[in-house]
Amino acid sequence: MAVIDRRAALLAGVALVAACTNTAHLTTNRLGSRPEALSFVTVHGHRFERNGMPYRYVGANIWYAAWLGADTAYGDRARLGRELDRLKALGVRNLRILGSAEISPLKNSITPGFRDRTATYNEDLLKGLDWTLAEMAKRDMTGVIYLTNFWEWSGGMMTYLSWVNGGRFINMNDPAHPWPEFADWNAAFYTNGQAQAMYRDYIRAVVTRKNSVTGVGYVADPTIMAWQLANEPRPAGGDKAAIPNLPNFYRWIDETARYIKTLDPNHLVSTGSEGLKGSIEREDVVLAAHRSPSIDYLTTHIWPNNWTWMDSGNLAGTYDAGATKVADYLDTHIRLATTLGKPLVIEEFGYPRDGKTAYDPTITTVYKDRFYRQIYAAIEANAKAGGPLAGSNFWAWNGEARTPHVDYRFQRGDLGYMGDPPHEPQGWYGVFDSDAATQSVIRAHAAVMAGL
Repeated sequence: MAVIDRRAALLAGVALVAACTNTAHLTTNRLGSRPEALSFVTVHGHRFERNGMPYRYVGANIWYAAWLGADTAYGDRARLGRELDRLKALGVRNLRILGSAEISPLKNSITPGFRDRTATYNEDLLKGLDWTLAEMAKRDMTGVIYLTNFWEWSGGMMTYLSWVNGGRFINMNDPAHPWPEFADWNAAFYTNGQAQAMYRDYIRAVVTRKNSVTGVGYVADPTIMAWQLANEPRPAGGDKAAIPNLPNFYRWIDETARYIKTLDPNHLVSTGSEGLKGSIEREDVVLAAHRSPSIDYLTTHIWPNNWTWMDSGNLAGTYDAGATKVADYLDTHIRLATTLGKPLVIEEFGYPRDGKTAYDPTITTVYKDRFYRQIYAAIEANAKAGGPLAGSNFWAWNGEARTPHVDYRFQRGDLGYMGDPPHEPQGWYGVFDSDAATQSVIRAHAAVMAGL
C-alpha cells in the first residue's frame, strides 16, 4: 500500500492544481452571476440540492449509453437521442451510466471496452461518453457514472487482478468454483497495490477529461451528479473471507473517494453499494462503508427475484411475502441513512415480467408494475415526510432494443444493447419502449416528485 499511496499523493497534487484551475471561477462565483455554479447537485444534511432548491429525481439505469454515443460501427447516436427523449417524456431526470469496462478474458464480459491493461484508453468509447453527457445536458438530465464493476459483465475487479497476477481468474457461475469463490477472489482487489494503481490511473483520466463535444472539463460539468467507485462493491462473498477483509474494504472506499475529491471537488461521490445484501447483511458494515466524509450519500439495490424473496414461477402465491421483505429492506436503509444524516438513493430495483421465463416484450408486467408502485410509494411518502429518500433509478431501460436470438441470450457482436447486461437474458428486467403500463407507473411517480 505504501507504493500506491506515494503514487496517489504525487498524482493528486498534480490533479488538484488542474481541478482548481478548471473550477476556480465556479467556487469564487458560486453565489454570484454564474447560474451554472449553482447547478451542481450538492448535499445539505440528508437531502440533495440543485439551483438552491431541494433536488429529488426519478431515474433509470442505462449502462450502455456511451456505447450508443460512440461514432463507430457499434454506436448509434440517433438511437441514443430517441431513448433520451423517451426517458425525458417519462419524467426521468437522472441516468446511471457505466463509465468503465475492462477488456476481459471473463465469460460474458462486454466488448469493446474503455480500456485494456495498457494506459492507452479507447478514445472512441470515451467520446461516446462525451456525446452522451452533451445530449443529457440538452435535456437537463444529470448522471451518475460508475468507474468499475465488482461483477464480470464489464470486466471489473477480477480483470484488474488478472492483469497483475499472471492471468489467473475465476468466471462467475463456474461450476468448478461455486459461490462464493468468485466474490471471495475479488476481495483481493482491495489490497492489491498494482491493480489499484491501474484503476486510479483510469479514474484520473476520466474525471479530469475535457468533453470533446462541449469543450467543458468534466470537473466543471454540472450534468455529472456523482462519481461512483464501482457497481456493487462488497468486501467478499461469504463471512469467512469478508469479515477479516472489512478494514481493507473500508480503507479502499475512503481512500478512493478522497482521491476522486482531490481531482474533482465539485461533484458528489458514492459507493455503488447494494446496501445490506452487499454488506454480509450487517447494518454496522453498511454504516462503516458510508461513514467516510468523502462519501456523500448512501445507495441501495433491491432484487426480490435474485434474492429468492419471491418465486417468478408463482407470482400470485409469493408476491405478497416478497413485498413485505421489500418494505422491511427499505425501512432499514431509511433508518441507516437517517443515522448517518445522508441522502439515500434506491439506484437499482428490478422485477421480472409475468412468468418464470418471460423475456419477450409482449408478455404482461402486472406484478412488475405492482413492485414499481411499492418502491415509488415509499419514496413519495418519505420525501413528503422530509426523510432521506431522495431518488431512484429503475433497472433498466431497454427502449427500442429487441434481441434477435430465440434463447434471449446476448452474443458477442450484438448491437441491440439493452438494460439487461450481457450475462443475463435479454428482456429479463428491462423496460421496453412498448411497456405502456410500466411507463404509466413511472410517469405518475415523476409527476408526484415534480410537485413536491
